Amino acid sequence: MDLALSADDLAFQDEVRTFLKDNLTPDLREAGRKTGGVFADFAASTRWNKILAGRGWSATTWPKEHGGTGWSATQRYIFARESTIADAPRVFNMSVRMVGPVVMKFGTPEQKAKYLPGIVAGDIVFCQGYSEPGSGSDLASLRTRADSDGDDYVINGTKIWTTFAHNANHMFCLVRTSSEGKQQDGITFVLIDDMNTPGLTVKPILTLAGDHEVNQVFFDDVRVPKANRIGPENAGWTVAKHLLEYERGGDAYTPNLYARLDDVRRIAREEAADGGGRLIEDPGFTERLAEAEISIKALEMIELQVLSDLSQGKNPGAISSAMKIRGSEIVQSIDLMGIDALAHYGVPFEPTAREVGHNEPTVTPDHAITAMPLYLNNRAATIYAGSSEVQRNILAKAMLGL
Repeated sequence: MDLALSADDLAFQDEVRTFLKDNLTPDLREAGRKTGGVFADFAASTRWNKILAGRGWSATTWPKEHGGTGWSATQRYIFARESTIADAPRVFNMSVRMVGPVVMKFGTPEQKAKYLPGIVAGDIVFCQGYSEPGSGSDLASLRTRADSDGDDYVINGTKIWTTFAHNANHMFCLVRTSSEGKQQDGITFVLIDDMNTPGLTVKPILTLAGDHEVNQVFFDDVRVPKANRIGPENAGWTVAKHLLEYERGGDAYTPNLYARLDDVRRIAREEAADGGGRLIEDPGFTERLAEAEISIKALEMIELQVLSDLSQGKNPGAISSAMKIRGSEIVQSIDLMGIDALAHYGVPFEPTAREVGHNEPTVTPDHAITAMPLYLNNRAATIYAGSSEVQRNILAKAMLGL
């Protein structure tokens, strides 16, 4: 859908465009274009986040009282759309998007003063310690223990698929503090202030896409002050559910879907696969493009409503699960079309066309480099942050009363 922008919104759009033009250097734009995973290269992401922080634009979903922009839903959408068009790097934003709102809602005044300014400045970078081997979609079965020892918890266990744990300097973590009663009743939410804490070890996991985004983290008698607990002991499940609403639906991401779809259209117009004609001329392929665009527009309606609710201080609620399902399915369908459009140029690390005796591809090398990694990386999109099956169970219970 096209936003009906007011005069103030149009002025804001011009302000954003000017800022992006003045601050996005060629290397930052290149990092944005060559993003083959969920986030841009960490160094570029950090640099761009610092630039945004300097302008006061690093926490677009936060209220002004906590250092955020206080923007309306329309302003956030405009910023996301213009940033995507300008090839701005996608910022690693677990601190702003997930743990920040949790600290605002459940944290003590001391915790808010300790963490929120550093998150806004880009100095505090959190990773997420949720999933474990055997405890992914069934997160309540987690076994990493935190035993009480005076003013500290002593943590033992392991977390897996921990995105950018090798770059982050903090972690928010779910740990088991009790084995009595229901599994959900014995979980506590804690913050770890230093990824170099004695006993904490980060081991890389290289994905099928060839990147290093995720890790396994091991805890061997890691001591964490109880002052770092968010909310009461054994009430971490309530805190986690609040956080997951933001993880699944707290940002405007349809602009990125539109951008990916435009890329696929352009590739299909320009690329002739093995001399067999341009894919854009194939009726079946154009029908797939149209179906994807309709799906994005439908998702955009939900997204704008969620952004509007957030602007009014409301939680996304169960509707964020619907966004997660549709968003992850759409991105996978677009990635598949991208591979189809690129044909053999979509295969990573393949010799150049000149070396194998073909004409040079007319698509830009950037897309040939990122198409297959995006496809492979996003196969996990229907699993991480709660699998599609889990999301449907949430919708069935919360919205249908089943």
